[in-house]
Amino acid sequence: MNKKGALESLLFVAGDDGLSMDEITSLLETTPLEAQNLLTEMRASHNDNIHSGLTLIETRKRYQLATKREYAELIKMYAVSPFATHLSQAALETLAIIAYKQPLTRMEIDQIRGVQSAGLVQRLLLRGLIKEIGRSETPGRPIIYGTTDYFMNYFGLTTIDDLPNVDELFQMQDNESFDLFDFPADEDADNHLAFFKKDSIISEQE
Repeated sequence: MNKKGALESLLFVAGDDGLSMDEITSLLETTPLEAQNLLTEMRASHNDNIHSGLTLIETRKRYQLATKREYAELIKMYAVSPFATHLSQAALETLAIIAYKQPLTRMEIDQIRGVQSAGLVQRLLLRGLIKEIGRSETPGRPIIYGTTDYFMNYFGLTTIDDLPNVDELFQMQDNESFDLFDFPADEDADNHLAFFKKDSIISEQE
């Protein structure tokens, strides 16, 4: 196994949570010295490569891949452009999970969805629908996410308690999917959190 490639893959999947030195050495079955050398080589490789838009950063003793500063404005333009206005079904599902179960970490989101959600969480952060609200006290101190005031305004909610009760919604539906927010028919389709699978949202009563 190419350990440098393996490390880069792990950092990509870890997303904003990043990886600690202990996690890296455990996953790659290597020593701290070798892991540090791999990180140094990776940082130099990305920084020296003018064709790479990524770099390696260290925050609170956790390592993560990030975009280079010179592309910050371009990324901001993308976040507010028509190309990014549509949220995929997976992104909407992730947003609903965060709305109902906040505060929670990305790993908890992954466990509920059954798949990796790092890219979706990043997309929702860029859209301003969710935000980092702290760090968990669990090992690794992963980031905790919650919804924003923009989320509340976007979906016409006064408080988070205005979210419909999941159990009641499913009792009213014959199918295993439903419109999470009931907007007038002439509203833009992007203003709908629609058709979430029941298994993906766990009510607060559970």
